[in-house]
Amino acid sequence: MSSKILSRGKIMVVDDEEIMRMSLQAWLEEDGFNVTTARDGIEALRLIEEEQFDAAMVDLKMPGIDGIQVLEEIKKHQSSLPVLIMTAYASVDTAVTAMKKGAYDYITKPFNPEEITMTLHKLISHQDLIKENIYLRLQLKKQYEHHNVIAKSHKMKSILDLVDIIANSRSTILIQGESGTGKELIARAIHYSSGRQSMPFVTVACTALVDTLLEDELFGHEKGAYTDARETKKGKFEMADGGTLLLDEIGDISPRMQAALLRVLQEREFTRVGGNQFLKVDVRVLATTNKDIVQAVEEKTFREDLYYRLNVINIQVPPLRERMEDIPLLMEHFIDKYNIENNKKVEGISEPALQVLMNYRWPGNVRELEHVIERAVIVNQSGLILPSDLPPELIAKQEHLEETGPELSLQEMEKQHISRVLEHNDWNIQRSAAILQIDRSTLYSKIKRYQLQLPDARG
Repeated sequence: MSSKILSRGKIMVVDDEEIMRMSLQAWLEEDGFNVTTARDGIEALRLIEEEQFDAAMVDLKMPGIDGIQVLEEIKKHQSSLPVLIMTAYASVDTAVTAMKKGAYDYITKPFNPEEITMTLHKLISHQDLIKENIYLRLQLKKQYEHHNVIAKSHKMKSILDLVDIIANSRSTILIQGESGTGKELIARAIHYSSGRQSMPFVTVACTALVDTLLEDELFGHEKGAYTDARETKKGKFEMADGGTLLLDEIGDISPRMQAALLRVLQEREFTRVGGNQFLKVDVRVLATTNKDIVQAVEEKTFREDLYYRLNVINIQVPPLRERMEDIPLLMEHFIDKYNIENNKKVEGISEPALQVLMNYRWPGNVRELEHVIERAVIVNQSGLILPSDLPPELIAKQEHLEETGPELSLQEMEKQHISRVLEHNDWNIQRSAAILQIDRSTLYSKIKRYQLQLPDARG
């Protein structure tokens, strides 16, 4: 019976010295590897285009195309292929250059066959683990993804269940939540879960436009409506006919535009700017806002009748600090996304770095988390996100928490938490009470007990 074990992987050996190539091939094949050899860089690059390998061993010093150049070309064609650089000229500079260019490791001549076998076995096992992790991530993402909304927290799962229930209704929906919580993603999930999914999904950024531009954007204009109106232009209501129109940050529009919108929602018809013909469209209207619309109604800055027209169904998207169990899942999603965009191979996040993310309050919510992970992937050099890859302000806050947290009494911790929530919400009592999950009278009582004051009323 043959002493050879089952194949451990397919290896390409690149060396201009025939004796070295043949020796390595004999050693590795005896240990169960499937080996292909190349006499120079040109032949190696041809093989890379024709075959798939589990690893490559490339000599550093070769005539024509040297090992570093071969490494660079391999990474262009098969970025995930691990490369071992072989050299008889070992130096710190050699190692640093090879590793910066993407080498898995480097080994020095003369070789110990057993060490080579162990290195390759470790390397291929590591690659298998990466592939398994990628597969598991994809399976996990499928389990917890609903039209690009990734969540497993109870609050978000309840929202996604509601999305499925209301998707096919014609009723208007008001989606509320802080900036960066993913309100537009929820709106898109509603559209793409509905029977309108094959029709347009049109977004209007209400906060970015002054009245005249917003009116033109929504309703379009007739030729000659004003000086520069050289031709008829369709508005977003017409463009969304049969589909969905999202009014993003509707809490910022003026009273005049509120009145115009109310008429369209009531009558389901409108006229273009400068026109007198009423146009009817079949549009499902969704609206988002990061403002407290109830308070705006009380303050007479938002029409009560428009609020009730929009608020047929209300969805409150929770801030990230109220769905912390979603952070690891979102983090993995963003790592995968920015690995692809930046041609990186970050495998995950270290426990200390994860702890920093879990202890942070995320005032910018999911959008802020995405930016943090994007930065971490770009600057990472180790393949595993470390605390040093995170923004300095997150580390500083973690260190402050470690220094002060254990020494605080329960009352002092409650005082600091209530103070932070109030300041984050500009001392909006209703919004702060909702976040703290207490009623307004209880919050007023705690403000009095802890002698909390508005920032400009202190000192």
